[in-house]
Amino acid sequence: MTGFIGGGNMAEALIKGLVKDGKKNIIVSEPVEERRRYLENCYGVKTTASNIEVVNSSTIIVLAIKPQNIREVLEEIKDIVSEKHIIVSIVAGISLNFIKQYLKTDKLIRAMPNFAATVGESMTVLALCECLEMKILAPVRDIFMSVGKVLTLPESYMNLVTALSGSGPGFLCYIVEQFINVATELGFSDDIAKELIVQTVIGTAKLLDSGMPPDKIRLKVTSPGGTTEAGLKVLAESNLKDIIFKTVQEASKRAKELSIQEDTCF
Repeated sequence: MTGFIGGGNMAEALIKGLVKDGKKNIIVSEPVEERRRYLENCYGVKTTASNIEVVNSSTIIVLAIKPQNIREVLEEIKDIVSEKHIIVSIVAGISLNFIKQYLKTDKLIRAMPNFAATVGESMTVLALCECLEMKILAPVRDIFMSVGKVLTLPESYMNLVTALSGSGPGFLCYIVEQFINVATELGFSDDIAKELIVQTVIGTAKLLDSGMPPDKIRLKVTSPGGTTEAGLKVLAESNLKDIIFKTVQEASKRAKELSIQEDTCF
């Protein structure tokens, strides 16, 4: 049995992926009754208001709660979590070491999926204890593979992961917004501007996903003296790389600050 403590949007995305893969042996604890009914009706999973029931019923337990609630939940379940349990945390900014202070198991995995999990296209990074056996990791990988792609990295990379793939959809959508705004300012209706830009982004993403390197794609659409070359010149002169570097650096710095805050404020 796979258990979820918390039935919010990311938990729902993972449940949806698991159910799509044919796995329905799932239990979810969620304090809001209306939300419990929704999850039961949509996905056919068992729900409860009790975190204790989830722990007693499950082998894999996904902590899908808000960071400010982590201490309360760990205090509640610490006496019934044992070495038989695999604990997977998707709680932003909470380290494995913090969780380990409460729970009597070394089977701890930290995961950072992103919002694209809601459409089955997440980039998830897993961090875990080096002593964890592959047979323990495999079923956890399967959970996140059901909503996209998965990498395993040392936990020391998590702040940078948060800045890149965690915050990345926000950064990319901001750029898309600006393209749409410019297109409307230059004469297109909002609907046409959105269709032109969004489909261009989707098509480019599929080219990238095919394995073609971004520089090769760029060269294929850049003719000497052509329109792409003229636009790229402006991007180069505006030092876009430096802007992106500062964006990611600042997001990573903030992720580190929030992580330190969560590790020390209790």
